[in-house]
Amino acid sequence: MSKIGSLGARLHRGEVGYDFVKNRKIWYGISILITITAILGLAVRGLNMGIEFQGGAVFTTPKHMTTSVSQAETYAEEASGHDAIVQKLGDGSLRIQIAGIDTGKSDEIKDALSKDLKVNPEQLNADLVGPSWGKQIANKAWEGLAIFMVLVVIYLAIAFEWRMALAALVALIHDITITTGIYALVGFEVTPGTVIGLLTILGYSLYDTVVVFDSLKEQTKDITKQTRWTYSDIANQSINGTLMRSINTTVVALLPVAGLLFIGGGVLGAGMLNRHLAVAVRRPRGRCVLLDLHRHAARRRPQGARAADEGPAQARPGQAGAGRRAGRARGAGRRRVLRRGARGRRPRGRRPARAGRLPQPGPWPALREAPV
Repeated sequence: MSKIGSLGARLHRGEVGYDFVKNRKIWYGISILITITAILGLAVRGLNMGIEFQGGAVFTTPKHMTTSVSQAETYAEEASGHDAIVQKLGDGSLRIQIAGIDTGKSDEIKDALSKDLKVNPEQLNADLVGPSWGKQIANKAWEGLAIFMVLVVIYLAIAFEWRMALAALVALIHDITITTGIYALVGFEVTPGTVIGLLTILGYSLYDTVVVFDSLKEQTKDITKQTRWTYSDIANQSINGTLMRSINTTVVALLPVAGLLFIGGGVLGAGMLNRHLAVAVRRPRGRCVLLDLHRHAARRRPQGARAADEGPAQARPGQAGAGRRAGRARGAGRRRVLRRGARGRRPRGRRPARAGRLPQPGPWPALREAPV
């Protein structure tokens, strides 16, 4: 553990670090591959919307039922003519969910289920959701998500700059796309709790992004006044400086969520899937999404400030020859001025004396003898 703490301190001081800017294309490639897979999952399988969004009925049986889940699913599908989802709760009761049915037929389905399950119809609880109410809930969920993202972009544009706000928006869309795609591939039901989980994902995603952006803004405040560090170097330092803290918070957050996901089971496990994805998915993206910002910043800075993005002042290819040619031209111009006198060219014989120097003998190399 002491080695891990020492590594974190060295990362924060900039003594060691991972070159995110240099290797950003690898992470972008992995992210694009996962995103394409998620989009294909959404296009092929689609989301398994719960009855809260498409309407239907939920029947709850008494406690300590001896009927198996598969047998209850068969009874429900035969009684309703629709696909049914049956879950066994902790007290032994069964939760039978049938989506897309007409609420007017709920009494018939209830009677058939009570006969097949051999329970009293009065003990079989039925909760009905109309299709119009489900559509209203879905619209409200999308409106809340859109308003949240707009407010986040406005805040980041004011606190930092619009380029960072745009990068954060792309990161949020990336995280939501991957999470919903995994939901489609796994086949978990989408409920209002899933929407709450998506908002949680946005919170997790923004936390890491804002931390990195704040560090980047603080360290690039006076970048135009020096040429020692490039914008890429400072971006790497900002990401590496917060890397260990992000790893620690990720591990601490994943432990309880993973316990509920793998041990809780049922509705509890399904509800924890999006929380687990929220913590796990955001890390690689949060470290790589802003790695191209130095190019945008270099474009908007004046020419003198762009030198800070190109590194320390040094002779680039082609500059050395140009410098020598310019020096020879300046020297030739000075010699021409010295050769001219009040009546034309100076006579051959001695060089003109400069202030603080004695005349030196010798002819001018390129000076012809003036006529007498």
